[in-house]
Amino acid sequence: MIVRVFKSYVIPIALLLLCFPLACSQISPVNNDQYHELEGESMLDKVMKTDEEWREVLTPQQYEITRKKGTEPPFSGKYYDFKANGLYKCVCCSNDLFDSDTKFDSGTGWPSFWAPMSEQSVETSVDTSHGMVRVEVMCLRCGAHLGHMFDDGPQPTGLRYCINSVALDFVAN
Repeated sequence: MIVRVFKSYVIPIALLLLCFPLACSQISPVNNDQYHELEGESMLDKVMKTDEEWREVLTPQQYEITRKKGTEPPFSGKYYDFKANGLYKCVCCSNDLFDSDTKFDSGTGWPSFWAPMSEQSVETSVDTSHGMVRVEVMCLRCGAHLGHMFDDGPQPTGLRYCINSVALDFVAN
């Protein structure tokens, strides 16, 4: 009896745990191979700092969100309803992340984009914190937590990169 109950629960759970990362990896359109060359350009220079070094260059709120994976309250960030044309960069390392041409109003209270700037912009990973399963979006260059990606965005990608304003710097065209 115990063996039968064990098999009926453990095997499906084990299969789920084995298949889940593979299924989630299919969500991201971004190539997570951070060491490839793009059209003859050199490899992306990684930015690596200690926690103390990040604390010296970031505000407490920037540090909490980008380095400790925090989230700003909805409708509180400076870019959630911002409509200027330009480029959104990582607040930690100035990596180009998103173009204003891909920004849209998702109604969620955070800046939302349907695609990153390039394959050199962001990387994703499965985030199971807070009892949820989400796809975390991070800066490819410095690893800063930017926000999360969902599959309920507009075409052409159908994706919504829901990003914290605090993680971004804006440069107008």
